[in-house]
Amino acid sequence: MQPDFLLPDDAVVVSKKAARPKRPAPTLTTAQRLAGIVKACRNHMRKDKGLNGDSDRLPMLTWLLFLKFLDDIDQVRQTNASLNTQPFRPTIEPPYRWRDWAGDIKFSGDDLTSFINDTTTTRADGTQGPGLFAYLRGLQSESGEERRDVVREIFRDLSNNMREGSLLRDVVNELNKIHFDSSEEIYVLGQLYESILKEMRDAAGDAGEFYTPRAVVKFMVGRLDPRIGETVLDPAAGTGGFLVETFEHLKRQVEGSVERHQILQASGIRGGEAKSLPFLLCQMNLLLHGLEFPRIAYGNSLGRKISDIGPGEQVHVILANPPFGGEEERSILKNFPTEMQTAETAYLFLQLIMRRLRRAAKGQPGGRAAVVVPNNVLFDARVTPSQIKRQLLTEFNLHTVVRLPEGVFEPYTSIPANLLFFEHTGKPAKQVWFYELPPPPARRKYSKTKPLTIEEFAPLSAWWNARAENEYAWAVPVGGLMTVGERNLPAVNLDRKNPHRREEAAHLPPAEALRRLLTVEERIQTILTELQTEFKG
Repeated sequence: MQPDFLLPDDAVVVSKKAARPKRPAPTLTTAQRLAGIVKACRNHMRKDKGLNGDSDRLPMLTWLLFLKFLDDIDQVRQTNASLNTQPFRPTIEPPYRWRDWAGDIKFSGDDLTSFINDTTTTRADGTQGPGLFAYLRGLQSESGEERRDVVREIFRDLSNNMREGSLLRDVVNELNKIHFDSSEEIYVLGQLYESILKEMRDAAGDAGEFYTPRAVVKFMVGRLDPRIGETVLDPAAGTGGFLVETFEHLKRQVEGSVERHQILQASGIRGGEAKSLPFLLCQMNLLLHGLEFPRIAYGNSLGRKISDIGPGEQVHVILANPPFGGEEERSILKNFPTEMQTAETAYLFLQLIMRRLRRAAKGQPGGRAAVVVPNNVLFDARVTPSQIKRQLLTEFNLHTVVRLPEGVFEPYTSIPANLLFFEHTGKPAKQVWFYELPPPPARRKYSKTKPLTIEEFAPLSAWWNARAENEYAWAVPVGGLMTVGERNLPAVNLDRKNPHRREEAAHLPPAEALRRLLTVEERIQTILTELQTEFKG
């Protein structure tokens, strides 16, 4: 009898014992496969002595992903140009494209790190020339507004911190399994990338950039409701949370229209970021969500004289969470009017935002803004802050102040925060509505493990267009926000407590509750003494 392994392909074998059907191997979803690739990359990076923690690993992974992304998309663009018999120029020329050096598995070890790091090096094709970073930092387009210019700005302050070329080769091999010409993979990787960003910022704590909770971002974008054709700006973009959410909001308005898609890409989405790492992360975040050419300016948005900002730079919508508690150097202060110069970053950004909003004119509505500010911006009655807030009340319509509960920004800061919503109408505000978002049920505050959710904004959203006083909402005439401040000068105090809620001592810290009780006792004793004196008299 012929052994089984020699039977012809079309032979039928009958077994006395029924063969058990083979269970098909489990199929990984796109999300699982990409998560596995990213995890493998991070594991390789952990072995490298040049990287210390995710604050080093994520930038490394990001610029590698960025170059892979550019090459995959350029290959799609080249194919389309060829089909349409149009000229094509790649963003990055050979032999610096990803496929030229990262696709050559023989190019590894010291040769690979030398190619990336050195000013002059031997390239994958064996020729001599600038190293990869030296080449990328020298890119320049004729117009100054192309992807080549974005690449130059991104790599201007970056460096390769991996020391082991063999480990870098392992990372590159993993990334070669990602296909950026697949819209599904780009979408899934965008979601994965955002989760990695949040993980890194959580790990960084106070040393990290402030992370605006997704619920707060979604609420602010939803209330301002940017429209296709409008220009949206975040002058303190960070890693791009507001801009990504805005882009997703606008994509839902495209509705299959090629014209609307082109308007969206031509792009009303703009930002500014002063630090190199968030600038890189923001660019990658937007690219992964489908924005083909992110217009993010690299540099301090406060670095220009505010009076030089003309109508051509004013925008329809501004969303921002300026840095809390930051201070600017004296050279920056000179960009602002003398009577409004302050080192505190939040006040300077507030002035910049007011300047960058479009002015209402000839029946055209003015720009609208939503800004996160710490509590001190509301109650600070000093002369300069009051001047800035007076401008907000007299030249703009500050229509809503949302008072957020404690802990919304944990673990980055415990400072209570507020959301200011205002627009340029050409007329001063008559009253300001306040809305106190209640704390979570049975708890005093939110936390990192139990954060604020978008569902908890539902009552506020329902109230928004049909305003009436209730247990959480109240209105204050603008005149009632004016007080007498230092040197008897007019002051503006926006720190208004909810008149419908009595603060319970049980919710106060023990030391504060005791202090208040002692104050009451002292007052009672004073009154009793006065009454006793009166009766004796």
